[in-house]
Amino acid sequence: MQKNPQTEKPIRIAQIIGKAVISGVDSVVMNYYRHIDKSRVQFDFFMDGYNPSLLDEEILDLGGRVIKLEAYEKSMYKNIKDCRAAFEKKRYTIVHSHLNTLSVFPLYAAYRSGVPVRIAHSHSTTSRGEFTRNLMKQALRPFSKTFATHYAACADYTARWLFGTKAVKQGKVRLIQNAVDTSRFFPDTAAGKRIRKEFKLENRFIIGHIGRFAYQKNHELLVRAFAEVYKKNPNTALVLIGTGELETDVRRLVKELGIEQAVIFTGLRRDIPDFLNAFDVFFLPSRYEGLPVVGMEAQAVGLPCLMSDAVTKDTAVTPLVEFFPLTAAVGEWADKLLTYKNREKRTYPDLLRKSGFEIKHEAEELCRWYEDLQKSAAR
Repeated sequence: MQKNPQTEKPIRIAQIIGKAVISGVDSVVMNYYRHIDKSRVQFDFFMDGYNPSLLDEEILDLGGRVIKLEAYEKSMYKNIKDCRAAFEKKRYTIVHSHLNTLSVFPLYAAYRSGVPVRIAHSHSTTSRGEFTRNLMKQALRPFSKTFATHYAACADYTARWLFGTKAVKQGKVRLIQNAVDTSRFFPDTAAGKRIRKEFKLENRFIIGHIGRFAYQKNHELLVRAFAEVYKKNPNTALVLIGTGELETDVRRLVKELGIEQAVIFTGLRRDIPDFLNAFDVFFLPSRYEGLPVVGMEAQAVGLPCLMSDAVTKDTAVTPLVEFFPLTAAVGEWADKLLTYKNREKRTYPDLLRKSGFEIKHEAEELCRWYEDLQKSAAR
């Protein structure tokens, strides 16, 4: 296809991703950005917080821009003001917000700035146990479509939750899969061995988790279950990748349980494929999930996955995924984890591709959608 005929330059899309934590939403958007045709479409990333992130350099190298905003929890007024200033200066045609119910705020800024195409994207729903967060989500949900001109979602049920069944049935919500870059995520024994050697984990049974330290991810169950595993098999290690508001609490629990010697906190890492190749099982006991991209990445490298039954079943595009009751006792979780020792790894590339989770095809589809939206806005 031709470049945008209006300018003969790539269409610039303002991508509102919130915090850059190298997992979840920002990981999904980056996967698409790496593979989209940048002669036709470019991304500018709007991030909460002024500190540098691990994504900044890569974004700039690929021709994108990084726009830092005041974190919304510190000042929503300043966050919206920062958005409006950037929208008006760069004169975007399309703003794509990935903040679920909170998208109402940047899309309001886009509306006030005269941006003609404003996309609200649903990545998750609510969960029992997060009263304050759920209250905010439910309060904002009726306004989620107020300033949006188009809707998108990672899965059918997240689309229905935010935009309503009627909108889904009428075909008003575009499904954008949390697609995987199979050129980065593939079986790599050497990479796995490098990670094991770096962290002195040779010949250990490694349980791995990748995700933000937040209520949703259920690190308390994760750590307590591992503690029971460790009692039965001291030749076991738990690797936790990520950062977040509950990291201090999780570290305290690890110390209380006396398992510091067997638990590794890596912080944020860019070599996620290498870690997935080092793990023996990927453990995701979340209290709720939209469609976890890291679950797709784990399947792409052939890694067995144990997830809570609160994770959407759409995640299981291969036989590698097994769901276990969130209500099960800690000891039951531990016994289940131990069944993964010496479990065979196997890839299912055809299943990933047929399920629509291969990034190259999906990136081209997204590129065409943006071009169609640009053309419609220019009429």
